[in-house]
Amino acid sequence: MQSIQMNHKQQGFTLIELMIVVAIIGILAAIAIPQYQDYIARTQVNRAYGEISALKTATEESMNRGQVPGDAASLGFTSSTLMTSVPSVNENSGAVSISATLGNDAAIAVSGTTITLNRTASGVWSCDVGTGSANSWDESYMPTGCE
Repeated sequence: MQSIQMNHKQQGFTLIELMIVVAIIGILAAIAIPQYQDYIARTQVNRAYGEISALKTATEESMNRGQVPGDAASLGFTSSTLMTSVPSVNENSGAVSISATLGNDAAIAVSGTTITLNRTASGVWSCDVGTGSANSWDESYMPTGCE
């Protein structure tokens, strides 16, 4: 009797190969997801800083006309999805404070962070960031221009 030898070619992937691919994807995700969350937090803080910084120009224009700056809405601010409310604008003898708190759609790491722009009576602006109830504030979240 003659033995017939059949040649079977492997088709597809073996279970081991699939497990290796899944492990590699898991490792990449474990590295990438926290980095992406940090990126989102940084950009949200910078966005909020940029949005309230626009009020500096409107405040200066108002004061140059001899008017007391009103609230943020009267200075042209439109509501933001990142902030818990419209920023507050407080004036006291030429010194102005513009403050906004991140919340609503902000990342958990920065939710509760308060950004305050302060203007002295002589017209010098400074920035303060209060981490408040921010869960895991990191110094890398500090907005550019607000050191």
